[in-house]
Amino acid sequence: MNRIVRFVFATCLAWLAAVTVGHAHTGGLTGLATLMVQGDRVRYATTFTAIPAGDLATRMRWGVAGTTPDVQPLLDALRSRIALSADGVPCVADAGNATLTGATPPGVKVEIAFTCKAAPAGLVIRDDLPDVLGTDYHALALITWTGGSQQFAFGNDARETKVRLDAAAQASRGAGSFFPLGIEHILTGYDHLLFVAALILCGGGLLQLLKIVTAFTLAHSVTLGLAALDIVSLPGVFVESAIALSIAYVAAENLLPRFAISRRWAVSFLFGLIHGFGFSSVLREIGLPRDNLVLSLLNFNLGVEAGQAVVVIVLVPVLLKLRQRPWAPKLIAAISAVILAVGLWLFVDRAFLGG
Repeated sequence: MNRIVRFVFATCLAWLAAVTVGHAHTGGLTGLATLMVQGDRVRYATTFTAIPAGDLATRMRWGVAGTTPDVQPLLDALRSRIALSADGVPCVADAGNATLTGATPPGVKVEIAFTCKAAPAGLVIRDDLPDVLGTDYHALALITWTGGSQQFAFGNDARETKVRLDAAAQASRGAGSFFPLGIEHILTGYDHLLFVAALILCGGGLLQLLKIVTAFTLAHSVTLGLAALDIVSLPGVFVESAIALSIAYVAAENLLPRFAISRRWAVSFLFGLIHGFGFSSVLREIGLPRDNLVLSLLNFNLGVEAGQAVVVIVLVPVLLKLRQRPWAPKLIAAISAVILAVGLWLFVDRAFLGG
């Protein structure tokens, strides 16, 4: 049995270290874009705070110490992979403009103006940036025009949207794209998954597990809504560091001889409030109008719940069967120790190293 525990411990440590370095919470690169329709012109604007490693980053000399990044390759990529058509007729992009922001580290702000044949009644927008920025890239886009607005989450599997500028009722169509984004956000948000896994690792019977999962769901749904609607806001560094500490705390509690299963739901609720702020970070930054954001927020939250449900449905039968084994406590302790180490590392990285 000791060999099994050591093997599982080493395997989990290697896997968790690998995924948390590159993906911990972000779930891929996310861009925030705005498209403003004014007559026969559409102004496209977006800002990038990071460029993933690859051919584009190499050509831009992105991240090379002592070198000012070359923004032209990024501008060229956007001009060739963002396409608009009005009522079936392609719109023509101008030369565009790309500038480095004054932030540290710097970002890149890109603006492109598209001229259409006439003021569009229907607009088709296509985003093929995943071809150059990677399949994990998403663009949360806000499209505005006189009398209405719509939002859409572009991604590798959602590259095109159609907008009726003369029918505000169509706005709800774009909101539906946030459901798969919520699923992907939870399934690639390894810190949230680690927290859920640590919560239910020693969660007792089915009723206790249900209380734990329900408490987490209710808590993060509340703060996700409050934060995304800008009703309550907390510093990002604090939120991300607190999420890391929540992972470490629950894992450490699993290692105690007499951790309180009966109050695990309360721990789940308390830290679920913090995780809700983490879920909201992307949606809050896009700055959508509140009337349309409610639909997007609902779809995003339902997506998060669906992804979380998949994880729980997969893990719970395994854990219930595992606890019937005489060596289960040692294995659970080994896994909890790995999660504790990862949680502490994430806290140090986020709170002190700027990760």
